[in-house]
Amino acid sequence: MLFRGLFIIPHVIALCFLYIALSVVWFIAWFAILFTGRYPHGLWDFSMMVLRWQANVLAYAAFQRDEYPPFGRGDYPVRFDLEYPTHLSRWKVLVKWLLVVPHALILYPLIFVWCLVSIVAWFNILSKGRYPRDLFDFSTGVQRWLHRVSVYNWLLTDAYPPFS
Repeated sequence: MLFRGLFIIPHVIALCFLYIALSVVWFIAWFAILFTGRYPHGLWDFSMMVLRWQANVLAYAAFQRDEYPPFGRGDYPVRFDLEYPTHLSRWKVLVKWLLVVPHALILYPLIFVWCLVSIVAWFNILSKGRYPRDLFDFSTGVQRWLHRVSVYNWLLTDAYPPFS
């Protein structure tokens, strides 16, 4: 537990490169959705793999899971599921970035608080051997919200994320 920050370094490095690739995929998918109303299935699968991997690493880094996350695809207790959309709105692709702004204004301060909560949880786990339920639920809620906004922002769904 003391060296968890060091253990995630290989994941962070790999995810940095994958996020560069994900940006290229997003650019290609943006045009594909604009002209065809569809997200290319292979690109969608790649995007979901990167976001699932990120969710696994975040859960591990926030002390919500003790198992070391797998690289790429792999079995992990964190669930991150989304159905492949058969059709996406062609006009929404033009404004999704704007619709994410209200979420970002609320999420960024919450992510800061989440980092503080993770530090408090770490001390609690160290001293008492358990993650306080309220802090765990808060961490899970922030992560769920963050991931819902992420899949919307990366154009993987048209479902506007709720503010919760």
